[in-house]
Formats: sequence, structure tokens, C-alpha cells
Amino acid sequence: MAVQTGLGEPRGPWFVSPELDPDGRSRRDGGGSGRDRGGRHWRGRLLVALAVIALSAVSGAAAGGWVASRGGAPGETAASAAPVPAELVTAAERTVPGVVSVLAGGAGTGGGASGSGFAIDDQQHIITNDHILAKGGGGSVTVELPDGRRYTAEVVGREPSSDLAVLRVPPSAGLAPLPLAKPGTTRVGEPVLAVGSPLGLAGTVTAGIVSAIDRQVRLGTNRHTAVQTDASINPGNSGGPLVNARGEVVGVNTAIATIDGNGSIGIGFAIPIEQVQQTADTIIGKGG
Repeated sequence: MAVQTGLGEPRGPWFVSPELDPDGRSRRDGGGSGRDRGGRHWRGRLLVALAVIALSAVSGAAAGGWVASRGGAPGETAASAAPVPAELVTAAERTVPGVVSVLAGGAGTGGGASGSGFAIDDQQHIITNDHILAKGGGGSVTVELPDGRRYTAEVVGREPSSDLAVLRVPPSAGLAPLPLAKPGTTRVGEPVLAVGSPLGLAGTVTAGIVSAIDRQVRLGTNRHTAVQTDASINPGNSGGPLVNARGEVVGVNTAIATIDGNGSIGIGFAIPIEQVQQTADTIIGKGG
């Protein structure tokens, strides 16, 4: 039985497909997410993320060579042997430095929530999910940068109905904003990366495609139009960007579907960038 749930600490707001009966089909998964990052430099984390992608490409090439040595036709390889496109490696390299970890309400002690976020402009405004702050119980919010620096963040504004919030850190943070995709340009089948801090693992990059657009889903009591992806996203990815091969943000990761409440099964949902941009502009306009 498929169970739909949001992302957060360890889960965000319940997600229920509009085609399913919400009663008895959503669950919250207990537990916390460990964080053991110290003060390592973001380049080290970036290298780890890129190494995972590179390893996938190398193992794919090796598998292809094995198939060929077994007498397969020239150029014939298993579907899983396809190398990672070089543009995704470049997109990861550009994106990771602009993605932060968000800690709300004492997440480090197990009494709050953690997720991800990213810079949206040069004024050090950061987009994240509202359910992270809600789970944090209204406590203080800390942003951890890729290089290990931490800042107490100002909550500029929240919009629970869209599950978005805007934070701001001091200018000394020096976060570079991520470019946003143009409205209406996201296409089914295009490659994407989910970037964030799943289970507290900052700078994690996973690859997939856009599985569907304009997918109608329900988060809590609110219905949303979402971008569906098969890129692996897990608790802690909440608020992080879903980016295309050009490194442009196409959505904000916010929910997943699971089997019996256990982990990602390749069905995730992101708030479309059009809605993100509109909500962020409204919040920033009101809150500064």
C-alpha cells in the first residue's frame, strides 16, 4: 500500500493524492536526523557530491564494457549503464554553493526540525519550506552555509498555504543567488538534480528527470499543483532546490510518496518555480 507523506524532520505535512482516501493513508514517521558536519569547507562537500555522480558515470561505463565483452552488439548496453550527462556535473558544481541547511527550534537537540534552503537574490533572502519552521515550534532559526558558518536567520515572512517561507541572513554570509527557470519552460523528461541536506547530509546531490508537471496533490488540507520527479529526495531535502541541467531552479522540493511510510520510492513533488517566485515577491514586499 502506497503511503504519501511530506518532507521535514523527519516528515513534513502529510501529502495525500487526490485520487486516494486521506483517512488512514497518511502517517508521520518518528525519529530525528543526525548532523555531523563540523567545519568542513564546502569544496570538500562539493567534491563528495560530484564524486557520487562521477562514480555513477564510471560504473555505467564499466557495465557497458562488460556487456560488450559478452558479445552484445556494438553500442548495445544495459539501460542502467548510461553515463551521467556532463551538464549535470556542471549544474551541481554551480548549485551546491548556494544551498544551505535550515535548523529550526533547536533541531540539533532533537526538539526542532531541519531542512534545506537556497538564496533567491543578492539581498541574502533564502527560500525554504514553511513546514520546517512550523515543526520548529516558532523557535529561533539557524542557517548553516556550505562552508560550515552559521547565522541566526530573520524570518521575513511565512505563507503556510503554499508551504513557503522566506528567511534572511546578514550580508556577510555572501550567498550567491541561484538562477530561476523561466515560467512555463519545465518539460517532462528533462534531467534534474535535487540538492539539499537529506538526513543531515549537507551538499547531497541526486539526479533524475521531471516525471510530470501540473500534478495535482494535496499537502495537509491544501491542494497544490506540483512538479513530479523521480530524483531521490528524502527527509531533510525540504526547501531545497530542484534544478535543471542549466542549473536553474524549477521548483522547491516539498513532498514524497512512500511505500508503507519507508523512504523514497522515486515519486517526489516540488512547488513550481512560478509559484515560488510569486510567493517570495509577496513576502519580501511585505516584510522587507
